Amino acid sequence: MKKTQPSQLSILFADDEPSLQELMRMELPHLGHRVTVCPDGYTAVAALERESFDCIIVDLDMPGMNGIQVIERAATLSPGTEAIVLTGKQSLDSAVAALRFGVIDYLSKPCRLSELQSLLQSVAARRELKRNSAAIERAANESAPSAPKLIGDSAAMADVLKLIKKVSPTQSTVLIRGETGCGKELVARAVHEQSLRKNKAFVAVNCGALPEHLIESELFGHKKGAFTGADSQREGLFEVANGGTIFLDEIGELPLSMQAKLLRVLESGDVRRVGDNQTFHVDVRVVCATHRDIDEMVSTGRFREDLMFRINTFEIHVPALRERMEDVMPLARHLYLRHRPEHASIQNVFSDETIEILKQHPWPGNVRELANVVEHATILCDHPPILPEHLPRHFVDRRLKRDVRVANPASVAPAANVPMSRLSLKELEMIAVQEAIQRHQGYKPAAAEELGISLKTLYNKLNQSDPSKKAG
Repeated sequence: MKKTQPSQLSILFADDEPSLQELMRMELPHLGHRVTVCPDGYTAVAALERESFDCIIVDLDMPGMNGIQVIERAATLSPGTEAIVLTGKQSLDSAVAALRFGVIDYLSKPCRLSELQSLLQSVAARRELKRNSAAIERAANESAPSAPKLIGDSAAMADVLKLIKKVSPTQSTVLIRGETGCGKELVARAVHEQSLRKNKAFVAVNCGALPEHLIESELFGHKKGAFTGADSQREGLFEVANGGTIFLDEIGELPLSMQAKLLRVLESGDVRRVGDNQTFHVDVRVVCATHRDIDEMVSTGRFREDLMFRINTFEIHVPALRERMEDVMPLARHLYLRHRPEHASIQNVFSDETIEILKQHPWPGNVRELANVVEHATILCDHPPILPEHLPRHFVDRRLKRDVRVANPASVAPAANVPMSRLSLKELEMIAVQEAIQRHQGYKPAAAEELGISLKTLYNKLNQSDPSKKAG
């Protein structure tokens, strides 16, 4: 991507002198800024009512509505806007009056463009600092009380950690593949935290959770009045992530129309807010993830091939939990201590029988399912060790049913007369899905919550099991 210009601002300029209006209309864009020029205070206030600006530059001595009145209205209409005052009268009283209203500086006419640009660079630096501070605060709030981290000593996880270490210092886009619940976002966060952007924002976006009609606005922002309900200008998530990393989770869920717009942003770094004719640059590293078969989606026309090539510069595959069973207990302990850190000195958090149950489970819901099981047990168990009766009842019942199938194949339908060790992942998943639905008397939202998957994913799995039917 192109590197963003750190001084780029959207500026409202108001002055009653035509020659100065024309000068600013020509020179401010040359300095890298967007400018709206107004001939008087009334026109400036009307512009503030339509959209927000990073900075306003106003003449104090305009007929009708003077600069101070414009600044007062700006404080109400656009509280985050910085103000700079120009005046032809070198009046200390005027300067003091302006400063009382939050004006950052005061320039006497005629002023040099270099002086004005220096002030504008200070404005841009302040806004960047505020944005970074907000991003750090948001990340701190999201990670409280303790941020999840990658856990595992298995060979499969060792390979993942090596790839993360290799790609993190680069600026390459990364595609993370893996099943639902296996920890793809943790991998994305690890890439960010080991990169040169670690002190900037990390913005995670679940593309599958965004309503289709709002995706463009969420990603790229919108101008005030761009659509019904757009009461103010809004920064998009790419703009929030400027200088840092944006994580596009479940990118396979993006509609084709948005795939084309995303491709344009990834190739040029140019972002256009909804309803705006102007573009601006962002310097963002993009990390994507999906549980879908993107190659198959490309072959069937559901995902753009050029976008797939653009996001797949470097690929990391996150193994399913059943592919690294030796990590189950270290993970279980880590998840338990997230809830009960005061028990960190206790070695035997789980009883031997519970350990055996956890090690034998196929974990179709991956680490997310394990986290749900451990949290349930933590609530029931006042003090370690966690016993089998502390595990979710449906979890133990499912294991007992599986044992019955293996021990007595004749007791189940012919379709189930297969040892569990020979069942495919899809078959194991469907057993878990169908049993969850039965337990909740057909209420699929509750079944999805129990399994640790989204309702949309549940329907997808049901449809995949029988493409001729639509799951209802």
